[in-house]
Amino acid sequence: QVQLVESGGGLAQPGGSLRLSCAASGFTFSSYAMNWARQAPGKGLEWVSGIRSDGTNTYYADSVKGRFTISRDNTKKTVYLQMNSLKPEDTAVYYCNTTIGSVVTWGQGTQVTVSS
Repeated sequence: QVQLVESGGGLAQPGGSLRLSCAASGFTFSSYAMNWARQAPGKGLEWVSGIRSDGTNTYYADSVKGRFTISRDNTKKTVYLQMNSLKPEDTAVYYCNTTIGSVVTWGQGTQVTVSS
């Protein structure tokens, strides 16, 4: 079955960096766009970034543009989110997801905390 597993979260200081990974299995990874979304404490889900199946186009929310970079390695079936210049407001659980047909599949999430 389709499975997504995030990793790489943790505690970072303001201005610091983290790199999230999302390992995919159970589907033809190279055929599907991938996205990252996040949910901050007490807030709704926010889309963060997306990347096309072949990696040629990337998209970002205004809140992270210029600080975060999405990429993918189709040989490793993994999508990444490089997060630089982190801010306390980036604190959230980060999820990767993909849509196959009409079904959206989410990973279990990885916690990112930005605090001094």
